[in-house]
Amino acid sequence: MRRELLLVFVAAVALYLPTVRYGFVQDDRAIIVSNPAAHSIGAALAAFDDPYWPRATGAGLYRPVTILSYAVDWTVSGGRPGWVHVMNALWHGLATVLLVTLLARWLPTLGAAAAGLVFAWHPVHVEAVASLVGRAELLAAVGILGAVLAARRRQWAIAVLCAALAMFSKEHGVIAGVVILLDKWLHNSDEPRYPSAFWISLAIVTIGFLAAWLAVGWVGENDAAAVFYGRGTWGRLVIALPAALRAAILLIWPASLSVDYGPQVLPDRVGISSAAVLGFVVIVGVATLALRCRRRAPAISFAAGIAALSYLPTANLFFSSGVILAERNLYVAAILPAAFVGWAAPWLAVRRGPLPAVLAVAIVAIGCGWRSSARLPAWRDNRSQLLTLLADHPESYRAHGSAAAVLAGTGDTAGARREYQTADSLFSGDPYLDGARAIFLIGIGDTVAAVPLVNRGKRLSAGKRMTLRAAFVLELARGHRIQAAAIADSASRRFAGEKNWYLQFRQ
Repeated sequence: MRRELLLVFVAAVALYLPTVRYGFVQDDRAIIVSNPAAHSIGAALAAFDDPYWPRATGAGLYRPVTILSYAVDWTVSGGRPGWVHVMNALWHGLATVLLVTLLARWLPTLGAAAAGLVFAWHPVHVEAVASLVGRAELLAAVGILGAVLAARRRQWAIAVLCAALAMFSKEHGVIAGVVILLDKWLHNSDEPRYPSAFWISLAIVTIGFLAAWLAVGWVGENDAAAVFYGRGTWGRLVIALPAALRAAILLIWPASLSVDYGPQVLPDRVGISSAAVLGFVVIVGVATLALRCRRRAPAISFAAGIAALSYLPTANLFFSSGVILAERNLYVAAILPAAFVGWAAPWLAVRRGPLPAVLAVAIVAIGCGWRSSARLPAWRDNRSQLLTLLADHPESYRAHGSAAAVLAGTGDTAGARREYQTADSLFSGDPYLDGARAIFLIGIGDTVAAVPLVNRGKRLSAGKRMTLRAAFVLELARGHRIQAAAIADSASRRFAGEKNWYLQFRQ
């Protein structure tokens, strides 16, 4: 089995070696480049009680181990992005090896290796591995899979440490204990029960993480995607269920990938749709797989269970999350299609012979690898990412909003106006985009056009940070300095980190 493990590790790492020439893209800059906590190990340890996003952004979350991993990389490399990209590739390779080792309990060598190759090269992984902030997904996956493997081997302390690694790297790591239970449930043997002390230790770590997350990472108004603003439970589900269908399609046939799955990449629906019905069928189907395949195909049962558990925190089924759908959030869920290939390969080998089985696996793996390789350049830099999004998904309002900001920065006011208008025509419910557009319009002297945008933001209960900024700039442009000062004081008291933004206008 060592040869197969080396094969999948090399395959996983080799695919992403071209990213050594890539830079810091989008969120990488706020989380790594502009974050002092990510620049030294001491600073990262001192910031263990700080949120993942810098406090000035108000975006919250709590992933201290992920920040610590960046600090280690920064210390070793002096802040070179190529090194951080290589480390992402190595973490991805480790996750792949752990998966193959786990599946080898239920699958023959051919099947486990086949599953590993598909997982290593699955196209939905490109965002998680090529984007440096995808490190959180990789660490959480390594922690969850490592915890299961350590528990199997009765290495209790290591299992608890791996579970802690998963949790403190990303929120969905809290599923580690449930995944261990799932794995134990699938193991039909007379193996002794796991000791109570292990479960108690795991529970203490989980409760401790949840308490820390609520104390540090809870972000209040900024914790939901803009499309969910003002929606109740039904309004959330008519968006979430089609997103579940799209997630399943991405896992099975990842032909159309996107940096953004907001409106209208996923349509802004207001009522029940066929996509919602099919999304519900997908959810029920995955749960059924986890339950019904326990005896005949435990690898499928395990994969379905861990896929569902990892997707659930961002599925928007029970509460609104910060995204409708993101490929990086499907990193662990890709275990399910990989396990299907791993199960099918030995089945085909028995009925048709080993050569057809190997050829079938090769076709699927090479197809995944080709699609992933073609997708990699989209993450080379900010320009490549934006141009790819505009070309592949011109229906994305965020793509046009980002293009407007770029054009405004280059002084192309006509182009910026056009792109802002296109973004608004696609989706008009994002107060952050409205605020940015209003500030742009005020900056070029068009306060009349900015007023309705500011008023629209005031009618929403969310997005107040950006709305207040736009209202402040509007009052300044009107010469109402007293009103502007009142807005600045209110925003500074209400939102952490806002005081410095307003101070730049008082100098």
